[in-house]
Amino acid sequence: MDFHQEDITTIHDFCIDVNKLEEKIKQLEKKRPACLIIPILYEEVEKRPLQQIVEELNKCNCVKQIIIPMAADNPEQYAKAAQFFSQLKTDHMLIWCNGKRVQKIIDDMKEIDLDLTGFRGKGMDAWLGLGVASLNSYAIALHDADIVNYTSSIPLKLLYPIVSRDLNFFFNKGYYARVNLDKKTMHGRVYRLFVQPLMDTLHKELRCDSEILDYFRSFRYTLSGEFAMTSDLALNIRIPADWGLEVGLLAEVYRNATYKRVCQTDLGFYDHKHKKLGQDRTEGLCKMTGDIFSTFLRIITESSTTPISHSLLHSVQVKYKRRGQDLIRKYYTDALFNGLNFNRHEEETYVDMFSKVIMKSGEEYLDKPHDMLLPDWTRVLSAIPDLREQICYAAREDAREFNGNVF
Repeated sequence: MDFHQEDITTIHDFCIDVNKLEEKIKQLEKKRPACLIIPILYEEVEKRPLQQIVEELNKCNCVKQIIIPMAADNPEQYAKAAQFFSQLKTDHMLIWCNGKRVQKIIDDMKEIDLDLTGFRGKGMDAWLGLGVASLNSYAIALHDADIVNYTSSIPLKLLYPIVSRDLNFFFNKGYYARVNLDKKTMHGRVYRLFVQPLMDTLHKELRCDSEILDYFRSFRYTLSGEFAMTSDLALNIRIPADWGLEVGLLAEVYRNATYKRVCQTDLGFYDHKHKKLGQDRTEGLCKMTGDIFSTFLRIITESSTTPISHSLLHSVQVKYKRRGQDLIRKYYTDALFNGLNFNRHEEETYVDMFSKVIMKSGEEYLDKPHDMLLPDWTRVLSAIPDLREQICYAAREDAREFNGNVF
């Protein structure tokens, strides 16, 4: 427990009364309605964490609507997911993101030079969800669907700093301790062993002259998928479509909101499913770190005078690896003191592999700097003013055809 404040406002959980938060959000529901987005894969419908999330949300009365953007392979999967979410007491909408109706809308956008057909995955699903949510909401929260220890306090903590007239923040990022107290294990390796030492390397060792790095280092968990924002901000940011989603999103918030209107909130302990390391740049955590590193390179290119070159990549690789190894010793000390299970050899293996990914993804970026950002909704709506309504209609028609009801 600490009182430390970063460059952005940090909201600690000293003794938060979640019942009072819910009551205050409920009081503001008419003037500042709140919406929750939960992007999912179909496979999560059959797993326990999502069932617990639904059960907890049924205890929560602060959200006016829940949007569930989902990828499913066929109508049978969609129908089963729709039946599953019928448990929700809150008004909700299931968007079949790769279904024929939504895809027809996306395909038609090519006619006006808005080609989004190459985008797939969580970023695209979140983009669709944010657009629909912005129709009738002042505040929008988003979180993952695989949170093992989910409680209804999560949307409350995310939404309150946005909804409250006394606080009036534009963006709130959740942070937490990635520790499984039952198994006595420490997780969050991509952040602990890659993002944190990488940011320190870029900022302290290589002196990349970009204020945005100070901003990034103010967040206690850069990669958290839990955040909330105003609908106005949601319409004016570009959503990254790969594993650089969380980092790229923070960069967009930096460009669209002042420090004083950005905060982060303590969500407590947190655990979810864990990806495997992978054998190369195309798999598991290696793909994730590669996408994240490419996003950092793009951000540095856009916001600083530091040139990206092979010599810079070599320096980053060497200096990152040393900082990562130094951090392992620190985490080992923390784990030992707390009686946590900690495999130093395995942690070193991760740092070794991540350092190789730096060169591979860096060379890919130099060869072909890519832009995996979806257009902001403000631009899209200037071209297709009723696009959000089209997506809502498609979702309702899917529900009517494959599930026999309508939202």
